[in-house]
Amino acid sequence: MKNILHLVAVLAVFSVFAPSLPSQTPTPAPPQSGAILLLGATAHLGNGQVLNNSAIAFEGGKITLVADAATVRLDRTKFSRIFDAAGKHVYPGFIAADSRLGLVEVDAVRATQDFAETGNLNPNARAIIAYNTDSDVLPTVRSNGVLLAQVVPISGAISGSSAVVQLDAWNWEDATLRADDGIHLNWPSPQPRRRFGRQGVDSSQPEDNAYDGAVEELRRYFDEARAYSQQPAPEVINPRFEAMRGLFDRSRNLYIHTSNAKTIQESVLFAEKFGVRPVLVGATDAWMVTDFLKEHQTLVILAPTQQLPSREDDDVDQPYKTAVALHQGGIPFALTGIGGWRQRNLPFQAGQAVGAGLPYEAAVQAITLSPAAILGVGNTAGSLETGKDATLFISEGDALDMRTNQVTAAFIQGREISLDNKHKALSRRFEEKYKRQ
Repeated sequence: MKNILHLVAVLAVFSVFAPSLPSQTPTPAPPQSGAILLLGATAHLGNGQVLNNSAIAFEGGKITLVADAATVRLDRTKFSRIFDAAGKHVYPGFIAADSRLGLVEVDAVRATQDFAETGNLNPNARAIIAYNTDSDVLPTVRSNGVLLAQVVPISGAISGSSAVVQLDAWNWEDATLRADDGIHLNWPSPQPRRRFGRQGVDSSQPEDNAYDGAVEELRRYFDEARAYSQQPAPEVINPRFEAMRGLFDRSRNLYIHTSNAKTIQESVLFAEKFGVRPVLVGATDAWMVTDFLKEHQTLVILAPTQQLPSREDDDVDQPYKTAVALHQGGIPFALTGIGGWRQRNLPFQAGQAVGAGLPYEAAVQAITLSPAAILGVGNTAGSLETGKDATLFISEGDALDMRTNQVTAAFIQGREISLDNKHKALSRRFEEKYKRQ
């Protein structure tokens, strides 16, 4: 007992006098104080257009000018700062759809994860109130031009509602661009489960009954939720059904996470039956059903390109080519990255699709204006247009190429944000260490 008390005393003393490690999260930038002009850059507007010699101005957090620098007349005295961006590139802030940014710090540490609730049907779970603006991960993705994100819960059949945030804020209220933009449904998988037989041989057993039963459970749940939504003032408030009201008046999206060609079609028809607006998430088999998707005017948030094909007999570059197939089919789609910290590679996911044949400006649009439109923030973000938020960045080279993506300045709603992060701090620390040796 004495030894235990002694150990507790030592630890208490150490906790008082031991130096604490400072957070690597930069302080949020103050509001924009004067007009800013970016001059001479190649501007990728996000809507498929490009200006090779641009003049872009913004004031009070809003874009006030997007023009050809060779033809527009400028009074330079009106600007408090002028960036000479000749030879550089300007892009709208990239948008990471279907992310876990701010909801998980270390994937392998359960205590840092806050993206799931217990239970199978949780439409009332809100990702936004769990969003951590102090995450050390956020500055690392901002450094590659990812300035906005959709934060998404994942668990059960109905995970809850996502939100759209900007990545430089003091708290989740300040970060929110659109709270509760849609409900996330994880469509059941028809794939057989892998089980071990008596002889220890891995065998597959059909699960058709399980799949049909799961779909039927969802159908009953949506029937009840729709009936509830038709009551303007129900006698008994049901928080889960209240959260689903926006689906039936189409003010929110129903994000359906599924990849199989069969379940893509079944889930879209399911959504149409209830009069809700579906957005497919993942949809790795979308290239097989492009005619169906176009006929039903279905929006798609496509799975990351940098992954292996879903089938052994698929082309090895099929994940890259799927975006090309959707573009050629006239299907609105956005590209996404992976989970949390790997969203820093979002621009390179788009660049990979360019290598497979997707037009460059279409790839830029797939991570700017297209996700903004799908997520319901297209009127303020996603493209370089007058009147929209000044959320943009300057890159020394092609931002979709990992060899030349070097962000030198970034702005969120006109505020010039810090591009420092934990990775850069560690780099400086160990560079200094080895210089001394």
